Amino acid sequence: MSTAPELRTPELRTVERQGLDVIAEADRKGRPRGLFWPWFAANISVLGLSYGSFVLGFGISFWQATIVSVVGVAFSFLLCGIVAIAGKRGSAPTMVLSRAAFGVRGNRLPSFLSWVLTVGWETSLAALAVLATSTVFRELGWDDGVLTKLVALVVVAALVIGAGIAGFDVIMRLQTWITVVTGVLTVVYVVLAAPSIDLGAIAALPAGSAQNVIGALVLVMTGFGLGWVNAAADYSRYLPRSSSTGGVVWWTTFGGALAPAVLVVVGVLLAGSSKDLNGAIGADPIGALTTVLPVWFLIPFALVAILGLVGGAVLDIYSSGLALLSAGVRIPRPVAAGVDGVFMIAGAIYVVFFAQTFIQPFQAFLVTLGVPVAAWAGVFVADVLLRRGPYAERELDDPRGRYGDVRWGAIALVVVGTVLGWGLVTNTYGVPSWLNWQGYLLGPFGLGGRDGAWAYANLGVLVALVVGFVGTLLLARTAVRRQESDA
Repeated sequence: MSTAPELRTPELRTVERQGLDVIAEADRKGRPRGLFWPWFAANISVLGLSYGSFVLGFGISFWQATIVSVVGVAFSFLLCGIVAIAGKRGSAPTMVLSRAAFGVRGNRLPSFLSWVLTVGWETSLAALAVLATSTVFRELGWDDGVLTKLVALVVVAALVIGAGIAGFDVIMRLQTWITVVTGVLTVVYVVLAAPSIDLGAIAALPAGSAQNVIGALVLVMTGFGLGWVNAAADYSRYLPRSSSTGGVVWWTTFGGALAPAVLVVVGVLLAGSSKDLNGAIGADPIGALTTVLPVWFLIPFALVAILGLVGGAVLDIYSSGLALLSAGVRIPRPVAAGVDGVFMIAGAIYVVFFAQTFIQPFQAFLVTLGVPVAAWAGVFVADVLLRRGPYAERELDDPRGRYGDVRWGAIALVVVGTVLGWGLVTNTYGVPSWLNWQGYLLGPFGLGGRDGAWAYANLGVLVALVVGFVGTLLLARTAVRRQESDA
């Protein structure tokens, strides 16, 4: 996201003033391949290695985990690639373009969901950066206590909030440097960690059931592409309308999926080789990875871990600010990013200083929010595929325009998909306990109840996605044609 030739601008703005505005023709620039930089930088994080442990937690074999990881990552980022088409066509943020499917005011519901999701992600990434710093300090024999964590939190928050407030041009430049540095150091990490791989232990991993494979697939999808789909048009909106649609889809998908697909498989190899490492990742997903490193690489590892996590959090805070504005909060975009930063810091303090473990509330967060976001994604992806022309820019703000005030059909699909979806997922670890009401349809649907074989398959995410997608294809085709035919 930086000085890549295809995204070079004549002037660097210190603070971006664009909020929900449609990007003016004069400000549209670059080529689709420039999308590689922000998406790769945001997903090169070594957190991808930890997902290898998360996937094996479903009790599946190496080859099952590999297939699940590659397919889940690629498919989920393909959804992002499709949503990015809307950015090129409408030159507006994702959650503004979503108004075409949900209505101008009807879209406030998915905008709020998007805001919660992105704030949750930036909080998780910031907390992981702090925990990783603390663990590296401990491995070096330095103080890893409260003061170290507070200083790390201040530095991480300053980088994330500062870039989020500065906006698009600064983010694009920052992300290219993050891509280069983290890409090189991540390769070095993999080389250094390779001797820890025990092929015999990996071959001995028993195969899991179909339900376990589906559960792992859903986890990968929600942890990667579905976590970004609500922001996928926020960067393609700066491209000229004449940009290749196929190029937008490809570079978004490729940039987002390349690093995670490799890192998760490597993570499976590492976690499958050591039960101790596999168990330690649950409490400290990044810091636990230091146990396979020589001491001299701990400082570079801290750098790659923090920069990778910051790269993801920066994209999240930028998009969460836009989602907050789209939900109806009337403040300047830089202020919205600052407000989100306050929530990020508060959440990170809870995770770092008060939570007993990371993976338990994190997986509950992924699945619980993954259901309504999947339903929204199904609706919006189908809506994008039904359209053939650009959006009517001015009418995206007008409840009396062609997109209407509230489109109840789209909202109903999200509600139905969410109700069905939450009934078919479970709170895997029982933490937090107030989410244990989920899974209420597993018994009535003959799937064995909350303790049956399908309890942890998390079918609800897939069901919500299908309900939104198929429902929109069946019910919205005529409305979309009418919208595009209005002069």
